[in-house]
Amino acid sequence: MSTHHLYILTGASRGMGLAMAQQLLQPGHTLLCLSRQSNPDLQTQAQSSGTMLLQWQQDLADGVGASARLAQWLGTQNGTTYASATLINNAGVIPRIGPLQDADATDLAHALRVGLEAPLLLCAAFLNATQGWAGLRRVLNISSGLGRRPMASQSAYCAAKAGMDHFTRCLALEEATKPHGAKVCSLAPGVIDTGMQVQLRNADASAFPDRARFTQLHTMGQLSSPEDAARQVLAYVNRPDFGAEAVADVRR
Repeated sequence: MSTHHLYILTGASRGMGLAMAQQLLQPGHTLLCLSRQSNPDLQTQAQSSGTMLLQWQQDLADGVGASARLAQWLGTQNGTTYASATLINNAGVIPRIGPLQDADATDLAHALRVGLEAPLLLCAAFLNATQGWAGLRRVLNISSGLGRRPMASQSAYCAAKAGMDHFTRCLALEEATKPHGAKVCSLAPGVIDTGMQVQLRNADASAFPDRARFTQLHTMGQLSSPEDAARQVLAYVNRPDFGAEAVADVRR
């Protein structure tokens, strides 16, 4: 029986995505990263760890192109060589923070394409291409608490994450009807000290009523490091009950 594992990860160029990529570079793993830019340090680490690493410079605002490219590549793989195949949709962006009435249409469209359209299309491509594979198949969508509670001046990000949660619920129902369905989960990873948090703390207070809350989280040391958050998320994906809850929080 194969002991080789395939991981497909979006948004691996920085923050928690980069930390997950670094932690997934282990012997017996093949890691495919889809990001805006490749990372030479990851390639060096992969060579020293004996990991098969592929880095695609891929604009996830082009979800159709990204999903077609993934489907084509998966079609060249021999599914019997993998004990498991896991898709991790991690990429996401926050558009300019402010009331929806002041938003730029192009900015909004980009955020929704990266944060909702691309994960939906990549899930479809992954599940279709691997449906005949015998190994364990998993989909982990990285969500947010803001997909589950509203926040002023965050309409696009909240909408993308709420949509991700709900399509994951639908997907879980579909996969549950299959003899060898994939395990799927939309997981909130907690509050992490990344560039997004900097963006939130630096927003115009007059346009973002909750800015003080994010400033306080940072001041009080209540943010997880990307490395710690990545460890928690990857431990969750490897739990035997992964997928028992279609929408979950790593802190519970």
